[in-house]
Amino acid sequence: MLNIRYELTQNKKEKPDYNKLGFGQYFTDHMFLMNYSTEKGWHDARIVPYGPLSLDPACAVFHYAQEMFEGMKAYKTADGTIQLFRPMKNIERMNNTNERMCIPKVDPDDILEAIKAVVAVDADWVPEEEGKSLYIRPFIFATDARLGVHPSHTYLFAIILSPVGAYYASGINPVKICIEREYVRAVKGGTGYAKVGGNYASSLKGQEKAESMGYAQVLWLDGIERKYIDEVGAMNVFFVIDGEVITPALNEGNILPGVTRASAIELLKSWGLTVTERRLAIDEVLAAAAEGRLNEAFGTGTAAVISPIGELNDGGVKHVINKGEIGTISKRLYDTLTGIQWGTVEDTLGWTVKVK
Repeated sequence: MLNIRYELTQNKKEKPDYNKLGFGQYFTDHMFLMNYSTEKGWHDARIVPYGPLSLDPACAVFHYAQEMFEGMKAYKTADGTIQLFRPMKNIERMNNTNERMCIPKVDPDDILEAIKAVVAVDADWVPEEEGKSLYIRPFIFATDARLGVHPSHTYLFAIILSPVGAYYASGINPVKICIEREYVRAVKGGTGYAKVGGNYASSLKGQEKAESMGYAQVLWLDGIERKYIDEVGAMNVFFVIDGEVITPALNEGNILPGVTRASAIELLKSWGLTVTERRLAIDEVLAAAAEGRLNEAFGTGTAAVISPIGELNDGGVKHVINKGEIGTISKRLYDTLTGIQWGTVEDTLGWTVKVK
């Protein structure tokens, strides 16, 4: 059990307008911090006022990008309960990322305790408005102040919190995405399956191209053959072809194993739908679209939950999916997952964990 030290602020911030939150623009009064050294291990767990961190210019993370992050949410139900959605799945992925990045693992129970503690301290920041939540961002980065390519001997683990609305301005309305054939996000043997900033930095060029054409996200293809679908920029992706729900398999190690992805697959199978995880060629999807067999498509992720896809752009050729409207499977998944998260649908699967 963590021995958390509390240093609470005497100057609480003014809350933003919760009807105009956007995503990741505002931060709560406090943050969790904990240090690591090879001599002491993880130590000095504390909750302190949110504010800048003081770092040496030679800090290893600036030069060699040894870091990781996670993302999850806290939800307030109608009776005032604050709960998390499958946090141990995020924590498992967090330590898998730590392993890949040569960062010391953190005891899973300690991580959950830290998350609960800082959310409880800033419980008054958890939105009550429909469709809004408190985004939780745990992250770890190397802090050795010396140059040289090797794993750091010291690290900082932090958790910050942000009240958020919809990730996409369009909300649950279908988004338009652009197929990227020039740049790649990840390759087998790389860090595609890990939650690290480098994956997102390498995706910015493609994202910039897509946004310049009026598209919300990029559909990434594999980094070797540029033939098979990996994922969308901030989401895993599903395609419904002739009634079969198909999503790219994770066994190549270049796709992030999303918690929402796993939850969607479990729900779809429980509803009796055929769900297949396999390599999926972009040409197969485009052929299905041209032949009218692509029934719907959607992305899954913590930030957006379920995001229907209404259009695919392939080098200027536009493929409209389901008349640009939300599909029945996408809608049912969204309603069920958000219902469990906000407590309006019974959690028969034991996915929620109460904070307070």
